[in-house]
Amino acid sequence: MDFEVAYTLENEQQFWEELDEIVLANCTSHALIDNTLRTYLSFTTKYKEDYLQSEYDIARCSYKLLQSPLFTAHPDYVRRQIIYGLLQEDTADTLHLMTSFLLFDGRQNEKTFETLNEENGFPRLLELIQIKKDDDAGLHRMLLELLYEMSRMQRLRIDELMSVEDDFIVYMLQIIEGLSDDVNDPYHYPVIRVLLVLNEQYMVSAHDPGPGQRDSGLLTNKVIKVLSTNGSVYKTFGENIILLLNRESETSLQLLILKLLYLLFTTRATYEYFYTNDLRVLVDVMIRNLLDLPLSSTALRHTYLRVLYPLLAHTQLQQLENHYKREELLKLLNMMTSSGGAGMHFGAVDDTTKRLVARCIKVPWLDAGEEAQESPAKYLTIGINGAARSSSLSVLEVAAQKAKPGEQTPSREKERKADHAQFVDRGGKHQVADSGVSLTTAESRSTELEGLKSPFEVEGEA
Repeated sequence: MDFEVAYTLENEQQFWEELDEIVLANCTSHALIDNTLRTYLSFTTKYKEDYLQSEYDIARCSYKLLQSPLFTAHPDYVRRQIIYGLLQEDTADTLHLMTSFLLFDGRQNEKTFETLNEENGFPRLLELIQIKKDDDAGLHRMLLELLYEMSRMQRLRIDELMSVEDDFIVYMLQIIEGLSDDVNDPYHYPVIRVLLVLNEQYMVSAHDPGPGQRDSGLLTNKVIKVLSTNGSVYKTFGENIILLLNRESETSLQLLILKLLYLLFTTRATYEYFYTNDLRVLVDVMIRNLLDLPLSSTALRHTYLRVLYPLLAHTQLQQLENHYKREELLKLLNMMTSSGGAGMHFGAVDDTTKRLVARCIKVPWLDAGEEAQESPAKYLTIGINGAARSSSLSVLEVAAQKAKPGEQTPSREKERKADHAQFVDRGGKHQVADSGVSLTTAESRSTELEGLKSPFEVEGEA
């Protein structure tokens, strides 16, 4: 920016007062709007080091503009000008303010993310993420958040996905490995979520390219490809997605994790990507989550079951002498298809649940030594090029599952606690019927991870 603001400030209060005057300017033409936006960016970046040292301060600047009469009167023009600036600007401080504005604006109005994508924002964000990490950690994290939010709101074009190089995936995984000693580092989950949403985009495009798109047969899932060839180097990513599934209550993120797990467990090269102990934790988490899903969560239950089968059938769990949680798994699966007694926990059983449960029960090490009636090959045929060629129905059903961002997964346990809170407060003894399924390990893991907080949570949301 060539525009200089001739201000001399003595304290932070003066900074915010001057910023208020800038965004309250009366603009009746595009030229005046452009001038005000240049003044806003020049002023904030000039004093960023002095008065904008926290994420809260950066966000406050963004909301000053978002709530101004200028933006209220000309939202489309203002956001498009900021997008054009993001596509061309190279200065880290200015990029930080622009990225913050687009992120908070997009969370309130999806049209912002759509416009950003229409203007080729995806390749630009990929570029900035790779070149700006050392300039400003706050900017880098916000760029990751913006890429994630934009990509989970809409379908990316196949040519955009093909522009993702192996090196970008490797770079993301290396960041996670470099932070492996600190699970509370704020970089962990922004990076993980970018990888998860890219995997979903690859998965959806491979099976449903969309109208007017080029042949998806040329599209390679770069996330699965890198983990297939170098998974042993990037084990921390695997550990973290299991930990994230263990604590995440947002349905859309659970689905992102389950989609990646499905591909990892149905791709021969990644059957044993996870450590055995992490697989045990995952079994605990899946048992607990399946028990905790209320009757209304049928689609999510089906997705868990579609992931459970290859987890049990293909990974090193099948090789363990003392098969982990075999009895608990059998009790759970039988409960899910029983019409009475413990089966009342799940209510009426639909045909898809019956079919998916039957497939899980026929995993040889769960099948009480009996020969499986149907061969697993009928359900899963593993192909090449890093992609799992599962049964068309399973792959399409897993890929197609969606949930609104921010939507929380219902929980039987939370509902039960809320229903009985007053009774317990009065000294009553609340006894819960025993399902017969032990969740001790999963519960202990959940307690261990309780302190981890998602950096993508919008302020004010649980």
